[in-house]
Amino acid sequence: MTTRESSPATSLLTARTAEACADAVATTARVAAEAIAGAGGPFSGVTPGPLGREVAAIDLDVPTTGMAAVLDEVRELYLRDAVYFHHPRYLAHLNCPVAVPAVAAEAMLTAVNSSLDTWDQSAGAMLIERRLVDWTAERVGLGPDADGIFTSGGTQSNLQALLLARDEALARHADRPRAEALEQLRVFASAAGHFSVQRAARLLGLSPDAVIVVHTDDAERLCVDALVSAVSKERRAGNLPCAVVATAGTTDFGSIDPLTEIADVALAHDLWMHVDAAYGCGLLVSRRRALLSGIERADSVTVDFHKSFFQPVSSSAVLVRDRATLRHVTIRADYLNPVEHADRRGIEDQVDKSLQTTRRFDALKLWFTLRAMGPDGVGELFDTVIDLAASTAGHLRLDPRFEVAVDPVLSTVVFRWVPSSPSGAGTVHDARVDAANTGAREAVFSAGEAVVASTKIHGRTWLKLTLLNPETTLTEVLEVVDLLGDHAERAFDAAPDLVATGREVA
Repeated sequence: MTTRESSPATSLLTARTAEACADAVATTARVAAEAIAGAGGPFSGVTPGPLGREVAAIDLDVPTTGMAAVLDEVRELYLRDAVYFHHPRYLAHLNCPVAVPAVAAEAMLTAVNSSLDTWDQSAGAMLIERRLVDWTAERVGLGPDADGIFTSGGTQSNLQALLLARDEALARHADRPRAEALEQLRVFASAAGHFSVQRAARLLGLSPDAVIVVHTDDAERLCVDALVSAVSKERRAGNLPCAVVATAGTTDFGSIDPLTEIADVALAHDLWMHVDAAYGCGLLVSRRRALLSGIERADSVTVDFHKSFFQPVSSSAVLVRDRATLRHVTIRADYLNPVEHADRRGIEDQVDKSLQTTRRFDALKLWFTLRAMGPDGVGELFDTVIDLAASTAGHLRLDPRFEVAVDPVLSTVVFRWVPSSPSGAGTVHDARVDAANTGAREAVFSAGEAVVASTKIHGRTWLKLTLLNPETTLTEVLEVVDLLGDHAERAFDAAPDLVATGREVA
């Protein structure tokens, strides 16, 4: 029979086991710290097959002999092959190294395990979250009636914002049958916006044609003239334009839509204006705050602190200009949030504002970070990676091996390798160029040299660097660029000769 160092009862965190828990947390943190400090690259290059077999071989019905054995096992199954966002050659997605105070807060909030739905499950935790919501709304400039709630991420924040927009529109058109109005509601979003807008529309029961994609300008920003035309077209067709989603920091380009002009359109056409600032919210504490001019006119705003505020996942929020609109998610349950609770205590429960019921105290991480570092300290980190992106793009534009799609506004650089032409003219094989760029990305990943991302522009493959590590240097970025160039050239030379379709530049 397997011997264990503790019984099931003593494995629970109680007053009796508190010290043992602290020791276990400290030991686990030390193991994680050693793995982070010892990571020679952002990724080991492991493939799903062999690692999957190792994981599948674990018999979950038979426990180990204790925490030491668990840690040894997890070193092999997780830490050895983890993708390390802190590494300077992790340059792929909107994942950031995290602030130390936030990591410390994670241990505390997990241990206490407050649930942020009602006062009698959270008390001071509720007040801290509410203060942070107010602070963020003040930074945005939403006014004295603003409110909001922490969420699991930008996808949930966008969903809740569009739910409020939908229900406000249905209230305005209460004279129509609900099913008919739902079918006719229209939401306008940039072609460079986040896919969660389309997902939200599906979940909210809107028509498959509900999201109208508006094309972008050369800087990958929503084109305001095209927005006006699209709204007018839908109205002439008898549909009900209800919301526009502007983006402050698109996932692919980091571009910021013209928020003031979009706000003017929203006002003129009675549209709910939602700003997805999941990426660009770091500008709220940056010396570049002016880039968000116009965001203060939004009806709702998404912020992801786990992107440009350097917080661990998850840490996000949705903010609204008018707290009364949050009534659309309020449902009363006698056992949880009866109306007399708020009457008696003088404070409404957070569950009244949220799509979630049980909800972690993720706000504590941001509180620790702001109190330890200050907003200016966080903003300085974000400004550093924005500066790095600008320098990287400048170097790439001078390198004949590469093309840059757009000048970066935030910390994302989209570029691609192109073959040289001795004559300086003629066509290239687009499919081979695509394959070369894809091959370069896969080569650095499988070798564990770097992690970069890719995207499509007009059907063509481009590489993408998302720079969110303030300790990454320009030298390190350019070393990765050189690796990509070498791999792409080899992949291009090795690719079959495909039909030339002419060079297509975004």
